[in-house]
Amino acid sequence: MSKFVVSDPSQRLLFSPDLREWVPKDDLAHFILEAVKRVDLSRFKVNERGTGSPQYHPQMMLALLTYAYANGVFSSRRIERATYRDVGFRFLTTDLHPDHDTIAKFRRENAQAFQDCFVEILLLAKELKLLKVGMVSVDGTKMDAHASKHQTVGSKRVDQLRDQLSGEIGELIEQAERADQEDTPDPQQLPEELASLSKLKAKLDKAAARLKQQTREQVEKAQREYKAKVEARDRNKHKGRKIKPPPEQPKEERTNLTDPDSRLMRKNKQSEYRQAYNAQAVVDADGSMMVLAGRVSQSAGDRYELVPDIEAIDDRVGQPKAILADSGYANGAEIEKLQTPECEVLVAPHQTQRRRRHDFRPESKPRPPARQTLAWVDAMNERLNSPEGHSKYRLRKQTVEPVFGIIKQVLGFRHFNLRGLAKVEAEWQLLLLAFNCKRLHRMMIAT
Repeated sequence: MSKFVVSDPSQRLLFSPDLREWVPKDDLAHFILEAVKRVDLSRFKVNERGTGSPQYHPQMMLALLTYAYANGVFSSRRIERATYRDVGFRFLTTDLHPDHDTIAKFRRENAQAFQDCFVEILLLAKELKLLKVGMVSVDGTKMDAHASKHQTVGSKRVDQLRDQLSGEIGELIEQAERADQEDTPDPQQLPEELASLSKLKAKLDKAAARLKQQTREQVEKAQREYKAKVEARDRNKHKGRKIKPPPEQPKEERTNLTDPDSRLMRKNKQSEYRQAYNAQAVVDADGSMMVLAGRVSQSAGDRYELVPDIEAIDDRVGQPKAILADSGYANGAEIEKLQTPECEVLVAPHQTQRRRRHDFRPESKPRPPARQTLAWVDAMNERLNSPEGHSKYRLRKQTVEPVFGIIKQVLGFRHFNLRGLAKVEAEWQLLLLAFNCKRLHRMMIAT
C-alpha cells in the first residue's frame, strides 16, 4: 500500500466556478477590491468616444495595479503573466487578461486616480479609528531612475559630440551617394546607419537647448542670491559677516539623454553617484506607520523639502501637531514657517550619529568651534535635549525608515519603471497606495 498522497497531473479536476472561493477570506485582494470602489469614475482617463475595442473597467485596472505593486510585481509584462498564473490576480480581473500595453498605458495616464485612491484609503483608516494624524516623520530616499548615468552629458561635451556627429553624418551621405552611383548590392545598410546617427544627433540638439536654458536660469539665480547677500550685509554690518563675491560663471549644467528630469545623486559622501530621483514620504508616527503624503524631488538634498512635504498632506486627512526630521532638513527658514503654537517641529541641527566605541576608521580631525550659533539652532537643541523632546525624536527612525526598508527589501522596488518627473510621481503615488493598502489590511486583521 502506497504511503504517498496521489498526485496525478493528468487527472481532471472540477474547480469552483465562483472565483471568491479560490482566494482566502483574509487575502489582500478582497480589501483592495472594496477600496477602489470608493474612487470616483470621473477621475479615470477613459475612451469617452466608445470607439475601438471594449475597454477594461478602470476600477478593475486600478485594483490590478495596486495588488501587483503590493505583491512586488512592477513590470507590466509580469503583471500580464500573473493574470494567468496567480489566483489572486485572476480573482481581481474576473479571469480577464489585460495585455501589457494596456496596463502600461493605464499606469501612465491615471496619476489623479492614484492620488484620489491614496486619500480615500487614509480617510477609510480614519473612519476605522486606525489612523490619527498627530506626530509625523519625514524623510527621503534616493530611488534609481529608468536611465543610465552614462547617458548624462555636460554642455561642453554636447557641443563636441554634435560636431563629431555632423562630420560622421556628412561622410555617410557622401558614401551613400557613391554607393548609389556604383549600384552596390546592399543599398539598405547605409541609410539605416545614417538614420541611427541622425536620431542621436536630434537627441543631442534637444539636450543642448535644455542646457542652454538651465545655464541661463542658473546665472539669474546666482545674481539673485548675490543681491540678497549684499542686502543682508548692509543690514548686519555690525555682526562682521563676510559676503563672498558673485561667481563669475555658474557650474556646468548636465542633462541625461534618456530621462532629462532625473539627476545625478548619491546617498552620502561614501556612496557612488547614480541617476536617480529623491523620493519623499510623510509617515504617521503615532502607531499606524501609514504614509500620509508622498512626492518626488529632483534635488539631491532635503534642505528645501520639508515645507512641500507637509503641504502635500491632504486637508481632509488632517494636519500634524508634531514634525520629526533628520539633519538633512535643517533649514531655519522652513522650520520657522512650520513652527506654530499648534505644531512643534523637531529637526536635528547637525548629524547625531556618533563614532562607534571600537571604530577602525582613521581618527578624524576635530572641527573648529563655530564662530556663531544661530538662534533657531539653540532653541532646537534645547527642545531636543529635553526629556519630552528626546522621547518624541526617537520615534523618527522607528517609523519612516522602516517604510523605506519594506519598500526596497520586502516589495523589491528599487528603481522607477517610468521616465519623466510627472510619470515618476504617479508611480511613487501608486507604490505608496499599495503600501498603505497592505498596512491597513494588516491592522484590520490584527484588531
